[in-house]
Amino acid sequence: MNRYQNLILYMKEKLILKKYQIYQVDAFTKTKLAGNPAGVVTNADDLTDQQMQQIARELNNSETAFICQPSTKDADIRIRFFTPTMEVPICGHATIGANFVRAMENNLDSQTFVQQTGAGNLPIDILKQNDSYQITMTQGKISVEEPLSDSLQTEIIEALGLKKEQLNKDCPMAIASTGAPKVMICIDNQETLNNLTPDLAHLKSITPKINCNGYFVFTMTPNENTLVHGRMFSPANGINEDPVTGNANGPLGAYFIKYGIVTPTSDIFEFTAIQGEKINRTGSMKVRVYLDNNKPVKIQIVGDAVIAFSTTIEI
Repeated sequence: MNRYQNLILYMKEKLILKKYQIYQVDAFTKTKLAGNPAGVVTNADDLTDQQMQQIARELNNSETAFICQPSTKDADIRIRFFTPTMEVPICGHATIGANFVRAMENNLDSQTFVQQTGAGNLPIDILKQNDSYQITMTQGKISVEEPLSDSLQTEIIEALGLKKEQLNKDCPMAIASTGAPKVMICIDNQETLNNLTPDLAHLKSITPKINCNGYFVFTMTPNENTLVHGRMFSPANGINEDPVTGNANGPLGAYFIKYGIVTPTSDIFEFTAIQGEKINRTGSMKVRVYLDNNKPVKIQIVGDAVIAFSTTIEI
């Protein structure tokens, strides 16, 4: 084989493209074009980090999930999560969406398995329901911090365009986490919530001061079937407003317990949260908090999903 033939062979090898399956999944809803959209790539093992980031940027969802083989024997699958600008350790709605797609693609029966993430190995429950599935995600390590300082609270209130008297005085402003920290900010009513016009640049500038990039603003409606209505802003992650956020509503359950905002009547505290109403992407989830001596020891979020569309890309 002469050098020209070698060159042609080399060029052909370089031009070989692999086809990747991409889904757009709406999580925390059964209605297409509602809830929180997530990209899902189901055969992502051969993608480089750069390619994953480029695909996430192209899809421009708050997160895109990439399903891979696990790198540990303790997990059944690995899922990596990318915003349009960076990789993040965990994402609630993209976990729901990715495992819904995986179950649909493989016609899985109801089962429990372990998902490897940047926030640790987490159990996932798949419940088959006729021709669809409901996904339960057990979230990561629970942490609820002490209230933020008065000066930081004042700065966040100003950045959100709120007045101090619009805050719920029974709910301290504090950071809670199950793997991705969020500031919990309870306000007086849903009208105030829907009228929020935050200064996103100001919120972004506060992020390094508190080592937390998400601001979850919510109001409580205990006289309804739904306990919480919320909105989530994360400009430091490239997400101005996230429609429905598992990594906010989940730790909110632990926050409720730590600060005595709710009084559980059993060792499982459960509530329904709605989000995305203001931006016409309404979705809901069930939050389940398991208690031991009135302390949260495990948090699960339960959600539906629906495939909006699917396509392929060759890279």
